[in-house]
Amino acid sequence: MEAPDLTGVDLSQATWKKSSRSADNGGNCVEVASNLPGVIGVRDSKNPTGPALVLSPGEWSTFLCGVKHAEFDA
Repeated sequence: MEAPDLTGVDLSQATWKKSSRSADNGGNCVEVASNLPGVIGVRDSKNPTGPALVLSPGEWSTFLCGVKHAEFDA
């Protein structure tokens, strides 16, 4: 299966939601936009005009599975 080309995706209509795991103390905060067809946007809430990651739904699902199974814990 060929990976989708997600370069140049327009996120101007994205509805960003802050992660429920993000604290309100100025720490590491993540926002996710899942309202656009075929893509999931991820950005740093402290820098909303900065770069955002754009993932396919499959990539997002794989990432969430890794988080739930502590695959990224140091």
